[in-house]
Amino acid sequence: MCPVKKDIPIAGPWITQKEVALVADAAQNAWYGRAGEYNDRFEKAFAKFVGADFATSLPSCTSAIHLALAALGIGPGDEVVVPDVTWIASVAPVLYVGATPVFADIRPDTWCLCHQSLEECITKKTRAVIAVDLYGSMPDMDSISAVCRKHGLALVEDAAEAIGSEYKGRAAGSFGLAGVFSFHGSKTLTTGEGGMLVTNDSSLFSRVLFLRDHGRDPGDIMFFNREVAYKYKMSSLQAALGLAQLERIDELVSKKREIFSWYRQKLAAVDGLCLNAEPAGVKNSYWMSTIVLDKALGLTKESLMAKLKEKGVMTRPFFHPLSAIPAFKEHPQAELARKRNKTAYRIAPFGLNLPSALSLAKDDADFVSDAILKVIRQG
Repeated sequence: MCPVKKDIPIAGPWITQKEVALVADAAQNAWYGRAGEYNDRFEKAFAKFVGADFATSLPSCTSAIHLALAALGIGPGDEVVVPDVTWIASVAPVLYVGATPVFADIRPDTWCLCHQSLEECITKKTRAVIAVDLYGSMPDMDSISAVCRKHGLALVEDAAEAIGSEYKGRAAGSFGLAGVFSFHGSKTLTTGEGGMLVTNDSSLFSRVLFLRDHGRDPGDIMFFNREVAYKYKMSSLQAALGLAQLERIDELVSKKREIFSWYRQKLAAVDGLCLNAEPAGVKNSYWMSTIVLDKALGLTKESLMAKLKEKGVMTRPFFHPLSAIPAFKEHPQAELARKRNKTAYRIAPFGLNLPSALSLAKDDADFVSDAILKVIRQG
C-alpha cells in the first residue's frame, strides 16, 4: 500500500508579515485623504516591473481583457483570434463586447498560440489577437507580433499566469498594445482576487480609465457620466497586499522555479512524459508544473487524476480546448476549430497540472512524483 499524504495543495500563495502589515495599514489608514494611495503605489511599481508606461489595478484579469477590447472599439461583426487551449476567461470578454472568437491551434512545445495557425485564422473581420502565456510559458512573441503588424491587428497579451516570465529579456505582459494579469488567490502574486492592465499607449489608457469608472472622466467630481460603462476597480486593501507581494516577486518566482526543478529531477527522464518547456530565450515562471502523457501509456488525464487521488494526490486537468467545452460546443467557430486544431486535441486530453502551491516542500513534490511513477509502472 502506498502511504497516503493528504493536503498537498494544488495552488496557493505565500503570505508573510510584510503583507499582513501593509494590509493592516490600508485597513486603518487608506481612507479620506489617503484613499487610493496604495492603488497608486501598486500601479506605479507594477508598471516599472513590467517595463510599461501605464498600469491600472482592476478586480480581475477578465475585466482587464474586457476593458482592452472595449477601449479598442471591438464589437459586433469583429473577430478576435484566441488560442483554443486556455481558461475561458481569456475569451469570454470577446463575447461581452459582442465580437466573435476564432480558436487557433497551439504549439506542441510551449502549449501557447501557434503563429502559423493564427495566420490561417485571420479574415477581413479580424480586429485583434489575444496571446496567452499558458501556465507561465510564453509564445513565440516575435512571430506573433510580426503577424499582427502584417495584418494591422491589435495584440493583447494575456499574462494572467505568467508574472515573472520573460521572452528575450522582456517581461511577460510587455508585448502588444496591452498586457493583462491575474492576481487570483492561486496565482504567483495574489491580491485574493484582482488584476492589472498595462500599456504604453496613452490614448488606450485614457479610454480604459474612462470606461472602468462608469463612463466618467478621471478626476471628475461632478458625477457627470458621459457614457454607460463599467465599475472595475481594486480596493485599497487588495492593492496593499499586491504591493507587498510585488516587493517579494523575485522570491516568489524563484520558489515556483524551484518547485518545477523538484519535479524535473524526478520526471524529466521518464519515457512517455513531457514537462513544461523553456525554449532558448525564454524564462518560464512555471505558475503550474505540468505533465503531458504520451498516448501510448494508455492513460488519459481523467484516469491519471483518479489513480493519483487514490494515492492521496490531488491534481488539476490541463485546460480542455475551448471548442470542446459545453459553453462553446455549438458555436460556429468551434466546429471549425475541432477539425483544424490537431495539436490542441492531441495534447489537452493527456495533460495534468501537478501540485504547485508556493507552500510546497521538496518532500511534497517527491511524494507526488513517486505516485506518478507508480501509476505509470502499474499501467
